[in-house]
Amino acid sequence: MNTPLRIGMTGGIGSGKSAAAHYFAHLGATIIDSDQIAHQLTTSGGLAIPAIRQHFGTDYLTTNGSLDRQRMRERIFQDHVAKRTLEAILHPLIRAACWQQAQESAAAPYQIWVIPLLYEHPDWQENLDRILVIDCDEETQIHRVMQRSQLTREAVEQILRQQAKRIDRLSIANDVIVNIGDFAALQQQVDALHQLYLNRTPQNHHRL
Repeated sequence: MNTPLRIGMTGGIGSGKSAAAHYFAHLGATIIDSDQIAHQLTTSGGLAIPAIRQHFGTDYLTTNGSLDRQRMRERIFQDHVAKRTLEAILHPLIRAACWQQAQESAAAPYQIWVIPLLYEHPDWQENLDRILVIDCDEETQIHRVMQRSQLTREAVEQILRQQAKRIDRLSIANDVIVNIGDFAALQQQVDALHQLYLNRTPQNHHRL
């Protein structure tokens, strides 16, 4: 039995990954969202919490035992060792959960793996058949994130500096959605890719 086509979706903060993923799901794709998995792992009782407590202490947990995301974000922006430590805790757990979800949805027409740090961590790419980049200009990203998250422009720009550059993400893309218009324009591009992915035969290459 053929395994479903696996598309890695990536893009910077505010590019519109979530909106695109929701519409792909509406069309019948299975969505495997690494950010959502990371959130589950770092809520109270999540699998990553004991190791986070051990390495960072209770100061980086909220009163209910979840990861204090704001405090941890400020720490890893300034401390690259702390960033690598957190990644060493989370990434194996995220990868295992993604793989489990992929196995459970093997009957899907195709899978969208939402991986914001796909360029930064190219080892993910060996599991994927195609890479889809959701792209927009930096000013649009800043405006969207400020609107939805109530962050200052400076805070958003700091996040952007930590992420891959547009040109780097685009360099690994098989497919690109330019998300600078309204939702109807996004839908039109997703519809076209949906048909492309339905018509593709899964590639037989080494996985995991």
